Amino acid sequence: MKVLLISLGCDKNLVDSEAMLGLLYQAGHEITNDEKEAEAVIINTCAFIRDAQEESIQTIIEMGKLKQTGKLKKLIVAGCLSQRYQDEILKELPEIDTIIGSVNYDKIVAALEKQETAILDTIDYMPKGCGDRILTTGAGMAYLKIAEGCNKRCTYCIIPYIRGRYRSIPMEELLASAKKLAKSGVGELVLVAQETTLYGTDLYGEKKLPELLTGLCRIEGIRWIRLLYCYPEEITEELITVMAAEKKICHYIDIPIQHSEDAILKRMGRKTDRQSLLNLIETLRVRIPDIALRTTIISGFPGETQAQHESLMDFIDLCEFDRLGVFTYSPEEGTPAAGYPDQIESGRAEAWREEIMLLQQEISYEKNRRLVGKKLEVLIEGYLPDEDIYVGRSYRDAPDVDGMVFVEAPYELMSGTFVEVLVTDANEYDITGEIV
Repeated sequence: MKVLLISLGCDKNLVDSEAMLGLLYQAGHEITNDEKEAEAVIINTCAFIRDAQEESIQTIIEMGKLKQTGKLKKLIVAGCLSQRYQDEILKELPEIDTIIGSVNYDKIVAALEKQETAILDTIDYMPKGCGDRILTTGAGMAYLKIAEGCNKRCTYCIIPYIRGRYRSIPMEELLASAKKLAKSGVGELVLVAQETTLYGTDLYGEKKLPELLTGLCRIEGIRWIRLLYCYPEEITEELITVMAAEKKICHYIDIPIQHSEDAILKRMGRKTDRQSLLNLIETLRVRIPDIALRTTIISGFPGETQAQHESLMDFIDLCEFDRLGVFTYSPEEGTPAAGYPDQIESGRAEAWREEIMLLQQEISYEKNRRLVGKKLEVLIEGYLPDEDIYVGRSYRDAPDVDGMVFVEAPYELMSGTFVEVLVTDANEYDITGEIV
């Protein structure tokens, strides 16, 4: 069959989608990007927050219309929405033929070829034998998912209920996958999981992320290794030492703190506090002076006061994060925080979010301006013909969430290559430079 796959949500979901594409291709099915030609559509959904759920549902409805206007014969819904609301979506969205659970992406061929309504294992199921992925990330980079699930049980988060407990992928499998990716031309590996810092604790009885990173650094062809989703309380001295010593590991780390105030952090179920966060940030910047720090914040968490919001603003101003994203709190059904009595009005949460983003724009602009006159290694990812300029990322920029580097060059640059760039200009999010 001709199959169209639509991947929604996070980069962990994207890795699952790429695994499904690989399995479908190996089974003899044809992959298409043309929805009018698709005989089957697979939607890998997200259900993390309300906006993601609404996007998933709208996509299902839109694709379902192809049964009347296109060649569509089968609509399959995978991922977190089908895991979380399996009965509801089968009842309310009759255009769906089959659903598979959030961790059942290895069953995609059976879902396509058989007439089952649902293929759902327990949320602690661990997929096996997914084979070679079909990369969709473009030239030069790929995500490497190192674990499934989460044990943290933050009071606002639904992930443990739909992705299960923390399960590390065996190190030998990850190293083998990374070697294949390197041979295919991937130069940057971006390590992802619900939490990367706990890697190995379930399999080996201790944190093995430093050892995994060391092994990945030995793979020929890999040039950058980037770390996302590192919980602050789990960052160890050993991890910092490896990051500082290994040249292939980008001096970049994503630390989702969510807030700075002790009372809010406690209500969130977080295992850290303001002073510990300050100590960690100082340690990272002393040990790795050019490190780029990224974080995420939740505004409008139940019970947050104006004073706590202002204290958070002071914290952000003090820490000067290189990259920062803000989400307004979304009450998720089934989580403890959704039942808290002191919910914040959405307009106030959004206003607080805007204030944080305006502050971060000022910080980001000043940090980017300091780069003017300096040289950076850049991974080229494309070309903008209308502007006659190339676009890429530096070690300071994770794909899709951070800024870009616009590169002027007197000759053609191939996507997926690394070049040295002299920074000539900068704004709040992006920088411009010329090839050295």
